[in-house]
Amino acid sequence: MAKAFAKPICLSDQETHYCPGCTHGVIHRLVAEAIDDLEIAGRTVGIAPVGCAVICYNYFTFDFQEAAHGRAPAMATGIKRVRPDLIVFTYQGDGDLASIGMGEIVHAANRGEKFTTVFVNNAVYGMTGGQMAPTTMPNQKTTTSPFGRNVEEVGMPIRVAELLASLATPAYITRQTVLSPKHILKAKKAIRQAFQYQVDNRCFSFVEVVSTCPTNWGMTPADAIQWAEKTMLPYYPLGDLKTPESVEEA
Repeated sequence: MAKAFAKPICLSDQETHYCPGCTHGVIHRLVAEAIDDLEIAGRTVGIAPVGCAVICYNYFTFDFQEAAHGRAPAMATGIKRVRPDLIVFTYQGDGDLASIGMGEIVHAANRGEKFTTVFVNNAVYGMTGGQMAPTTMPNQKTTTSPFGRNVEEVGMPIRVAELLASLATPAYITRQTVLSPKHILKAKKAIRQAFQYQVDNRCFSFVEVVSTCPTNWGMTPADAIQWAEKTMLPYYPLGDLKTPESVEEA
């Protein structure tokens, strides 16, 4: 009998270090499945950030580099320009990308660098202790906003996908989530499409994935999913914000 479900070739046998209920593992699998489907593992290079995914290179069987905090887009730019035949992607959290790395990702997107970014948005700094991030929701409690994010003092959460989609450079910008099976299927399609655009040498591609962080949110995994659906998705709506086709047709 043929297998209906199996571990992707690009995923290693490494046991997870992620907290119970964390969706990084789901997103890792979707990345691995996309690379398997496109048969590009032999020329793929991932860039690991600083943050919860700092050792994500342990979970994949292709080449990886590790970048300084927020600098993954700069490293990806260098690798892709020196070796344009490679498939290069960064895998970054919101603390890494949307704070110290904001300048890096904005300018890489604006230049139209032809690499792919998978951006995991769980509205908090995960690895370093649950501090408020640029994506933390209004009134959300964190270790550095124990009374909730006060938007009058620190501003509103930053919608990174919308920010990048406002740039004139053609690109693929989408926001998805992995909060339910139907969402996972859509996220898989988006991640595969992002890599396909790079294979075709079309454009910069950016997939934001709304995720959970049960540990730092102080919730059970089930409650974290419900909270994300109720609180995050209204502010971070899902779907494609920009495609190279939409730019070409404009």
